[in-house]
Amino acid sequence: MRHQAETIRNVALVGHRGTGKTSLNEALLFEAGALTRLGSVVDGTTASDVDPDEQSRQLSISAALTSFDWSGRKINLIDTPGDPSFIADALCALRVCEAAVFVVNAVMGTEVTTTRLWKAAAERDIARMLFVNMLDRERADFFRTLESLKAAFGPHVVATEIPIGGEHEVSGVVDLVDMRAYSYTQAGRGNAVEVEIPDAARARAEEYREKLMDEVAEVSDELMERYLEGSEITHAEIVDALRRGTNHGSIFPVVCGVATRNLGTNRLLDAIVEDLPSPVEHGGLQLPEVTLEPDEARELFAYVFKTRADPYAGRINLFRVYQGVMRHDAQLLNTRTHQKERIGQLVVFTGKGTTHVDELGAGDFGAVAKLKETRAGDWLAARDEPIRMPADQLPAPVMAFAVEPRTKGDEDKVFTALRRLQEEDPTIDLHRDPQTGEQIVAGLSQIHVEVIVDRLRSRFGAEVTLKPPRVPYQETIRSSAKAHGRHKKQSGGRGQFGDCHVSIEPSEPGAGFEFVDRIKGGAIPRSFIPAVEKGARDALEHGVLAGYPVKDVRVTLFDGAFHAVDSSELAFKLAGALAVKQALEQADPVLLEPVMLVTLSIPEDTVGDVIGDLNSRRGRPQGMEPAGTMTEVKAEIPMAELLGYAPELRSLTGGQGDYTMEFLRYEEVPGHLVQKLLAAASGEAVHA
Repeated sequence: MRHQAETIRNVALVGHRGTGKTSLNEALLFEAGALTRLGSVVDGTTASDVDPDEQSRQLSISAALTSFDWSGRKINLIDTPGDPSFIADALCALRVCEAAVFVVNAVMGTEVTTTRLWKAAAERDIARMLFVNMLDRERADFFRTLESLKAAFGPHVVATEIPIGGEHEVSGVVDLVDMRAYSYTQAGRGNAVEVEIPDAARARAEEYREKLMDEVAEVSDELMERYLEGSEITHAEIVDALRRGTNHGSIFPVVCGVATRNLGTNRLLDAIVEDLPSPVEHGGLQLPEVTLEPDEARELFAYVFKTRADPYAGRINLFRVYQGVMRHDAQLLNTRTHQKERIGQLVVFTGKGTTHVDELGAGDFGAVAKLKETRAGDWLAARDEPIRMPADQLPAPVMAFAVEPRTKGDEDKVFTALRRLQEEDPTIDLHRDPQTGEQIVAGLSQIHVEVIVDRLRSRFGAEVTLKPPRVPYQETIRSSAKAHGRHKKQSGGRGQFGDCHVSIEPSEPGAGFEFVDRIKGGAIPRSFIPAVEKGARDALEHGVLAGYPVKDVRVTLFDGAFHAVDSSELAFKLAGALAVKQALEQADPVLLEPVMLVTLSIPEDTVGDVIGDLNSRRGRPQGMEPAGTMTEVKAEIPMAELLGYAPELRSLTGGQGDYTMEFLRYEEVPGHLVQKLLAAASGEAVHA
């Protein structure tokens, strides 16, 4: 049966790592009847963490979509990773949902990833609700957490529930809308029992209900007037005002519970269907090219928001229908490739299983396998409309490794598998370093790259070895020099003869290589001069200090000699290379290293430790400024000092800091480090 857009709720579960999103996802599915038993993250039995690497790490790595019904509504729920290494899936889920439930740890309160994702949700105009989880933990405090949420996200964060009891004695919740209490003595389905509000909680419940009504009344002038007059406001009016206020960010309701005990999850499900908007209520998707309305009568537009790489089924594409109806066996156009795709069997994820459906209407989610060219970020449409979804600002990969197949001849297998994984995770960077020739794989952290390697092995049977990438050092010169290169060879028959005089001098930083022809009087025929330039270029590919490329030099050819019979392009190429090599040795060659501009986002109380560590890495801080609850620090640091930086920064900042970097310029390596680098380069050459 096709669900109407008015009855659908599309919700992303987001928040910091360790707040219990996956446990909450599990409890919601169980309470709604999509699961027969409550799985556990610790036991690796949850519906959303199905990959072996997620179960072994007890960590969500990929977003998981599940659909189920509650109170006559269809809920499409996306459980997202909270680890910063896998934040791309959380941002992607926020892109395609009208609403998000931010899961917060009642012990830790507001944490850094929650703040970042809140900002992303605000930019996308997403309805936001908060679920304060883990109320049964030692030092858990709902009211302290509520104040931290208000401090971080503003005064319109308002409780619609408060807990009964605290820490190990938490036993239920008080619904502030209807002033009813619910007790949860068992962890089974349908475990809520309505009870009288305990005397110990009544005064606080009345205090927080008044705060809630203040917020609700602000949504409507009429409600405000009646509220100030002391008139009765009905349940339906409160719910309607809450939904209108929540829809576009005037109110942020806060509910609470304990996911692992299935405490409060039925109340959260009620809040999702009552307080969060449907696709119709939230409004159409406005893009520069077109506005898509959740209307089944219009032509189809569906957005592929995630691709899963499966070694057997190929690509599995998860999509959202924004307009029209998606039907299996339909012929649709991929608006990026302009190619037709035949839509095979449509699938929806229900608990731990899947269900085949014939069609999905506007506002709904589903999946399809075995499309030829379609991947995440593509649109499938009834016509070839030039349409683009706004791009997410994804963090740049900073943890890089050189990757080599363990088995000779597996290069194609490994790199094809890596490209498949990159389709699934756009924060993976794959490239070949043009200078070192190494194949580089880069991720957001050490664990990110480890997961890539694990998935290469488990999904594609590809074993690889990782090693730190080589720093792309370069060489240049500090003074000018002249040299004479002659290549002469006689071995019977026609010989080889080339003779040239060159000068070499440093040019401006960033100028690269410049070749100047100052031959006069035909000392070298014009036809051989390009060969001298080619020889000079070849010589500059491997400098005289450590074999690194030479940059920012000017080579001038000013004299030479030739033989009418024995001279050739090859002879002059070799003579040019000899002359430039000799000139380099006399021109005070120096070693250069790449310097990066690093932008760090770190907690304010760790700034001193981080700056001290940067100084020990030859870093030069360039300034700092507050950025929300964090501090942004900019610094210039040599690339060589950053190869193992990511885990050190996590250690210094309690896992809360991260950074991006970009190439800035090359600088001369300090004298005390040169000999060490030259010895290492010499050892590499001997070993090779």
